[in-house]
Amino acid sequence: MKMTSRERILATLTGRETDRTPYISGMGIWRETYDRWKKESGEPNLNIEQYFNFDENFRHIGDIRLGLNPWFESEIIEEKARSVIRRDIFGIVREELKAEFGSTIPNFLEYPVKDWDTWKKLKEERLNPDFPARIPENIEEMAKSYNECKNSVVLGAYPYGLFGTCRDLMGVENLLISFIDEPELIYDMMNHLTSLWLSVYAKVVKYIKADSVHMWEDMSGKQGSLISPKMVSDFMLPNYRRISDFCVENGIEVFSVDTDGNAEELVPLYMSAGVNFIFPFEVAAGSDVLAFRKQYPKLAIMGGIDKRELAKTKKEIDGQIKIIDEMQKQGRYIPCLDHHAHPEISWENFCYYSNCLKEVTGA
Repeated sequence: MKMTSRERILATLTGRETDRTPYISGMGIWRETYDRWKKESGEPNLNIEQYFNFDENFRHIGDIRLGLNPWFESEIIEEKARSVIRRDIFGIVREELKAEFGSTIPNFLEYPVKDWDTWKKLKEERLNPDFPARIPENIEEMAKSYNECKNSVVLGAYPYGLFGTCRDLMGVENLLISFIDEPELIYDMMNHLTSLWLSVYAKVVKYIKADSVHMWEDMSGKQGSLISPKMVSDFMLPNYRRISDFCVENGIEVFSVDTDGNAEELVPLYMSAGVNFIFPFEVAAGSDVLAFRKQYPKLAIMGGIDKRELAKTKKEIDGQIKIIDEMQKQGRYIPCLDHHAHPEISWENFCYYSNCLKEVTGA
């Protein structure tokens, strides 16, 4: 049986029979990596998807507004000799180097939510679920493109998740402190965000058939979760269950979470609330997808292939291909790197990896 990429991905994630393993490009590449590969390949207009004839990847439903609406006005607050202080569309004030002095992580100076008053103001003015522009006027026209495409269609995307969005609204330090000092504020933020998303999702699924609902969290480091399992259970899981219920009610079979770092503590918690697909399982943080597969045979997994190994020799790349082969034999697995391809990976090595991946998946 010959499947479309959309059919293949959904069947893989839900444990049904497939014609073969999905062969996708992964979760993206850094701009610097792309610049390197264009030079090394001699292809100034290099298109990775076309070059390797990858399967159609996941496609997030665009043009729906799941966050601030309207955005903040982007503005320069102060210009210095080497840097600029600006407010971005998310309301975050940051100091960043001017382009001619290179690139580095910005210095985040101020976030839009500081306390109850600033949260109430933001909620009323920019996080109103009923704001008409959250759903485009041409949603019916859009629907045809999504419903007929070969990609796996996803509701939700970066930067929308309970911990993830609250972190972007408050800053990580303020958020972590507020779990202790202002728990009712965090409850209210997470409850309201969930209600906002479900309101938008309910309108979208009237027109577009989604295969999955996605949450972006990035709430782990190498040491594990940034908050305790009890905090996850108390603050987040009730809302995860609301989203899981929405999935069931609307025939959406996949509920996914993207979190970097070591997710060992989080996986069973997410699964208890209806999540059945998790990625990227970063190897540098201690993740071992073979161990996760043994412990959670019904969990759909994507990632877990060490991006660092692709910067080494073909022998190390072969070792990663062996992991892919073992994982695909056990099902519910989509092979890809454990995050974006970094600039240390040569074009030659990526070509070798991609060709090996094509062969082992049977694409």
